[in-house]
Amino acid sequence: MVSIEDIKQLRDETGVSPTEIKKALEQAEGNHEKAKQLLKAWGQKVLSKKVSRETKAGLIEAYTHPDSRMAVLLDIRCESDFVAKSPEFKNLSHEICLQVAAMKPLYVKGEEIPEHVLEEQKKKYEGEVKASGKPSNLVAQIIEGKVKKYKEEICLMDQLWIKDDSKNIKNVIEDTVAKVGENIDIKRFVRFEI
Repeated sequence: MVSIEDIKQLRDETGVSPTEIKKALEQAEGNHEKAKQLLKAWGQKVLSKKVSRETKAGLIEAYTHPDSRMAVLLDIRCESDFVAKSPEFKNLSHEICLQVAAMKPLYVKGEEIPEHVLEEQKKKYEGEVKASGKPSNLVAQIIEGKVKKYKEEICLMDQLWIKDDSKNIKNVIEDTVAKVGENIDIKRFVRFEI
């Protein structure tokens, strides 16, 4: 038998609807960790269906650092005005602005990086790796790893979240999508600094 306290506790931890939490707890026979895993798996199924939906609503979130020497503008979208006005969506928008302010990404996604920028980085890394005297059979793998790390540093979606480095920003957005039930997309951002 699933207790209301168990449902409430998982609701506080996950933000998922009480009905889904009850189903997960029943399937997991009251085990909280198994229930969380079930909820996450179910959320991934929902997410895969939502990703193709068009995001026409949303908001422009603005963040100004307390010293007024740095600011961020974020264009973040969802499917409906209802979700755009929700506390979960507004919180996500604010968290992403803080991420942009702190980590200074240059692009939203890796696909936006111009090819010439990647080529320049590859040449730079190739020179570094060859100068280090690494075996020639490992050079390509090392360069590939360095380029991947470079993308993770400059692409917002791939950056580790500043509040929990076990997640990247894509994971944080996926968690919110699971809570609100709509696709969420970051269109663009601008970071200003004096």
